[in-house]
This record gives sequence, C-alpha cells and structure tokens, in this order.
Amino acid sequence: MIKKEKILTLVLAGGKGERLYPLTRDRAKPSVPFGGIYRIIDFTLSNAINSGLRKIYVLIQYKSYSLQRHIREGWNIFSRELGEFVDVIPAQMRIGTDWYLGTADSVFQNIYFLNQEKPDMVLILSGDHIYKMDYRRMIEFHKQKNADLTISVFEESVKEARRFGVLEINEDQQVIGFEEKPENPKTSPHNPNVCLISMGIYLFNTETLVRRLIEDAKKTESSHDFGKDVIPSMIGRDRVFAFPFIDENRKETKYWKDIGTIEAYYEANMDLVSVEPVLNLYDPDWPIRTFQEQLPPLKTVFSQGDRMGMMLDSIAGGGCIISGGKVIRSVLSSWVRINSYAEVSDSILFDRVNVGRYCKIRRTIIDKNVVVPQGTIIGYDLEEDRKRFVVSETGIVVIPKDYQW
Repeated sequence: MIKKEKILTLVLAGGKGERLYPLTRDRAKPSVPFGGIYRIIDFTLSNAINSGLRKIYVLIQYKSYSLQRHIREGWNIFSRELGEFVDVIPAQMRIGTDWYLGTADSVFQNIYFLNQEKPDMVLILSGDHIYKMDYRRMIEFHKQKNADLTISVFEESVKEARRFGVLEINEDQQVIGFEEKPENPKTSPHNPNVCLISMGIYLFNTETLVRRLIEDAKKTESSHDFGKDVIPSMIGRDRVFAFPFIDENRKETKYWKDIGTIEAYYEANMDLVSVEPVLNLYDPDWPIRTFQEQLPPLKTVFSQGDRMGMMLDSIAGGGCIISGGKVIRSVLSSWVRINSYAEVSDSILFDRVNVGRYCKIRRTIIDKNVVVPQGTIIGYDLEEDRKRFVVSETGIVVIPKDYQW
C-alpha cells in the first residue's frame, strides 16, 4: 500500500465548456449542476477521497467564482494538521505573463507547488467527467509496471473514438502510439471492434513530469497540451502504460461520460430518472459528496380533480414544492416550485426555478433563478423557441440563468 503523502492530486478545472453554452455562460464547466444536487466536479473529487487521496489542488481559471464557493462550502472537510487539503489555485502568472495556455501549461505554471509538496507521483485528473473509479488500482498498476506515466483508458467504438485521444498498445499494455482525435483510430489488440481512448487521467512520476513540462515549455510551436504535445513526445522515450478502466459503478456497462455537449449533458441527467439508471448514485460504499444547504424536504400539495401535485419517475433536491402541478421524468434542483395545472416533463430545472400556473414545459433545461410566467409553453414549438432561447440539434431548449420575459 503506497503512503498517501507521496501522491499529489491535481484536478484541472479551468475549462470553458463552450459546447455547453449557455450553461457555462456564468460558470466553468466543472461547476455546472448535475443530477439535482451535485456539481460535475463532485464526481472527480469524490473518487479521490474514496481512493484515500487527500492532498488535492484544484486548478481554476475561467469564470471560477461559483466553483470556488462550492469547494469552499462543500469540500472544507480535511485537517491541515494531518496534511490533508483540497485547495483551489487560480491562474497566477507565477512563471510568466500568460494565463494557462493548455492543460500541460496549467501544471507547469504550478511547479512551485510540486516543489513544496515533493510527491513521488502526481495524479492529474479532469474536473469535468462523470464516472466512479478507485485510483488506488491504477497506482498499484503503475508501480508494478515501473512506469514513468500511466494513462487510464476506456474502450470506445471506432466511430466515437475519433473525438478523443486514442492509444495504441502492445501485448504488455505499453503505449506505442498516441493520436489526438485521429480520422482512422487504431483499434485495441484485444478487441478489433473498439479503440482505447484516454480518459484524461494521468499518473506521472514527479521527476519525469517536471522534466517533460520544462521541455515542453521551451517549445514555441507547442500548444502546451498533454494530449497533443507532452504525451506524444514521451512515446518511445519513457515507460508509458495504459491502465484499463475498472468501474466502481458496479453495473453491467462501464460508465464514463464526457458531458461536453448539451445532448450528452441532457442524456446523462435523464438516465438518472430511468427505472434502472446506468449511473448508480445509491451505493453507500462509494458515496458522491457535495455541498447541500439545510433545506426542508420535498413537498407535494393538492390532490383534487385535475389540480394534483405529483411527481413521477423524477428526482428532486430539498425545498421543492409541487403545488398542484405535474412533474414527469425530470430532474429538479433545490427550491424549485411547480404551480397549479403546470406540467413539466423530460426536463432539467436548476435552483430556484418557479414555473407558473398552466405552463407546459417539455425537453427543456432551465438555469437558476428563472420565473416562468403563467401559461408559458416551451418545448412544443421549436421554431418559436429559437427566437428567444438556445435550441440544440436534437431539440433541447436551454433557458439561461436569470432570464426574464
């Protein structure tokens, strides 16, 4: 068992998430709400805590206020006296005059903290993926292979693999090739029907990491990205291995989601209200932690005639009141109110959304603090909706935070 103090975890959480606009108009992608009560970053942080890793820096940059507040309020659970922490580090221009230029540059600009902590290994994680993983298994694999770098990989179809970094490996799991978003991705030697894609989870020996980051920083033609620049430069020079993802979700299908588009985000939330969700949020042995206010429980009001407060196949946070309206196959965050005769179906409502009487809302994502006027109809006439809101390729309507009619 490796000593905890020898591993430093860096969570990269500075992404803009442009394809999730307007949900990322006022917040970084890792801070986007998910599943009623969580933020996306909660899954990565929970994985780290459940894996016994308690020295964590979260590197932030883009519209980071809500993310900083969430971590301060929800993740201030460690003892400094025991050397445990989850610290937020904003871009500081510590080395030069640039903000973070890429994923590798964000770590390079924080080499100071590596020198301070002096870890044997550095685990680098993305703060905007949904999955459940025990990183200790990867650490043991890394040690057994005497690796300089270990990359966690997920099996993906050839068609979908073109959107990711694809690894080519030999029979010993050693990486012999790496391409970012290839047109003709190499398939796995164990299964020609799938490719091995990078999950954005990297375990480096610290000495190797520092050496390669300094080397990359000197290259003027580099985009200073792990997938595009640093990792390809290591193939053939360093001992780079691929670790097959072991899922702690305990379902038949392995679960790892890059919810970088409105469609992917919507589908991942809708999975949670299905009869048998692929993502298991109800496993006491692998809890997903988050910040929650002290809130009253969900309440339904009225049960007479067609004025009936009811929820079917849905989940909701605390403080919600279903006051004579209907909620079907939907995800509600905290303090949502659905008023009489309104119907909300197949939708995602963030904190403090108030849906007026007689409204009809379908396949819609409504961001925080929106009051929907009485009688409003959304999601039924997409051409009309496009005049006011963002509508995705598959017809999902997105109403931004604080929108006013």
